[in-house]
Amino acid sequence: MFDHNPSPKSVAERAALRSWQRAWRDAFTDPKALLDFLDLSELAERVPASPPHGFAMRVPRGYAAKMRRGDPDDPLLRQVLPLDLELREVEGYVEDAVGDGAARRGAGVLLKYERRALLITTGACAIHCRYCFRRHFPYGEERATAERFRPALLKLKAEPGLRELILSGGDPLALATDRLAEFTRGLGALPELRSLRIHTRIPIVLPERVDEELCAWLQQVPLRRVVVVHANHPREIDGAVARACRELSAAGCLLLNQTVLLAGVNDRVDTLEELSEALFDCGVLPYYLHQLDRVRGTAHFAVEDDTARRIHEALAARLPGYLVPRLVREVPGAPAKMPL
Repeated sequence: MFDHNPSPKSVAERAALRSWQRAWRDAFTDPKALLDFLDLSELAERVPASPPHGFAMRVPRGYAAKMRRGDPDDPLLRQVLPLDLELREVEGYVEDAVGDGAARRGAGVLLKYERRALLITTGACAIHCRYCFRRHFPYGEERATAERFRPALLKLKAEPGLRELILSGGDPLALATDRLAEFTRGLGALPELRSLRIHTRIPIVLPERVDEELCAWLQQVPLRRVVVVHANHPREIDGAVARACRELSAAGCLLLNQTVLLAGVNDRVDTLEELSEALFDCGVLPYYLHQLDRVRGTAHFAVEDDTARRIHEALAARLPGYLVPRLVREVPGAPAKMPL
């Protein structure tokens, strides 16, 4: 029921909600429109006529505004622009590079690691990163929608010693806050559960989403709350992103960051050093530096392991240990992320 005489606070909350939903709706979905916006229409000839492998483009306008106009090698643009390079078939690059299929237990539940479970909450993302390791994931079959949440909860209850639940996707923060609250209300049925972890790129690419309603929900979750954000380049972090991160921290969340090492984006020591410093200024600790998951259509982002090690060693020489992310790769069937 609508409040016909809303308080000033509820007006602000509703305005914020409308703001992030409007920003989501207004995202670039046509590569030509994005390239025209950036004065790069000549790049259109490198964009396939239809989305590679059915994986369409989506870029929030606020994120696009951080790109350099006229620069075809802009590191933010490179992460999101569909190119004909994605159509190359490269040996060793497959649709399920991280073993999600073998870890499925139905109803959106993935079980990969001891005492931890991952719940696929949605297939929606605010931005479609071209290196995404789940770009081929069958979200229509494997996500814990409202009608599937009860079976998912039963599956989780059947797992002995479950200590941490990870909300993933897609991006869990793509869901409205009341939907997120639906997921967490039933977690009292998991008596050994201690932590809720949320993996999200939204605070980096659509910071408007971090509003009062979201933070109020997080404060009420009776578990340790960990939010793992995903920034790859220091230019992704501006005042709005810093505000969003500080709001999440004020709501009682531990903030960590995962970065994917990407050729032409962040495969330089200076770039990663600046990123770690920028994250720390926002109250976020660098957590993982991932080698690329070898997903079909992403080979042009790959950095050789020897190069990755040299970059990581140089980074460790420049920064205090708490600002050096662990260099890792996900290996299907391994008990944890594997250090290089």
